[in-house]
Amino acid sequence: MRTRPRPASRPRSRFRSRRPLAAGSAVLALGATLTACGGASSADPDAKEITVYSADGLKSEKGDGFYDTVFKDFEKKTGIKVNYVESGSGAAVQRLAREKANTKADVVVTLPPFIQQADGKGLLDTYRPKGADHVAAADKDPNGKWTSIVNNYFCFIHNKKELKQPPRTWDDLTSARLKGKLQYSTPGVAGDGTAVLIKAMHDFGGQAPAMNFLKRLQDNNVGPSSSTGQLAPKTDKGELLVANGDVQMNYANITSMPNQGIFFPAAKPGGKPSTFALPYAAGLVKNAPHAANARKFLDYLLSEPVQRQVSSVGGGFASRADIKATDKNAAALAKIMNGVEIFEPDWNDIDKNLDTYVEAWKTATGS
Repeated sequence: MRTRPRPASRPRSRFRSRRPLAAGSAVLALGATLTACGGASSADPDAKEITVYSADGLKSEKGDGFYDTVFKDFEKKTGIKVNYVESGSGAAVQRLAREKANTKADVVVTLPPFIQQADGKGLLDTYRPKGADHVAAADKDPNGKWTSIVNNYFCFIHNKKELKQPPRTWDDLTSARLKGKLQYSTPGVAGDGTAVLIKAMHDFGGQAPAMNFLKRLQDNNVGPSSSTGQLAPKTDKGELLVANGDVQMNYANITSMPNQGIFFPAAKPGGKPSTFALPYAAGLVKNAPHAANARKFLDYLLSEPVQRQVSSVGGGFASRADIKATDKNAAALAKIMNGVEIFEPDWNDIDKNLDTYVEAWKTATGS
């Protein structure tokens, strides 16, 4: 059983508890001048290419990740080359906004709440990819602005050699042993970093107590990181003992980084480990220079063969509900999530108040 986040329009309370589960580049130059109509692109609309701005986590440095496979197969199938630009989720949306007068990207893939933020800034166009009818309503925008392509969950990681037992609660993260050995990515910039705030506010019962805790945790924190993906290698090597992450990204690189272990801290002693869904969501960029190619790419991402590769190649959870993965990765992922309580963030509240929450975090931590 997989539980899923509610769409931005549905939740009323900030968080809702669910029963336990059963068994994340190069900067493009801004050289365009504003035009009367706005949003025009200088790119060749007939070029056999697309540009994808994406959060990190789905591409491997070894070239064997989900994106590596998908990009290569898509180009072979269609002749369309994929130009890939990687950053944190928040940074991707900020870049789209800066380039609004001269759009360069065709597709954006980010974690929530940044896909909702992109929609709110008018950066997404309407497109419902083929196969989206098999994606649960909670995993796609009701107005067709974005669709989840890989389901995922927030987590923490620890170095299994130096820290054989992972911290069980938030308070365990303040242990003197972790001083200078703990790091989490920057809220408001990285999707997984923003997830730290979301889980802390849920577990501590609101903004004020969460910020009080994160202020204490700062004694152990190494400092900011714009990308969560940079933290896994450090944790595997023992430079860090604890970092934040997400299940798909950390499970996908566990073969090359075998010393990292995935865990979910409980709110308090005796409490159940908990997390929330943090899917990779894709949208067609407004005024995309290669919109027709982008639509083909979005269709391809939700095709049945590619969705089956989400677990077998990408180490994630298929977003199509009709895909019942049975590969060894799917079984291992189910084991990781077994017994973990899933809560549902109110993405509407988080999107609306994200700047307030990030500023409160900066104040609390002196960042």
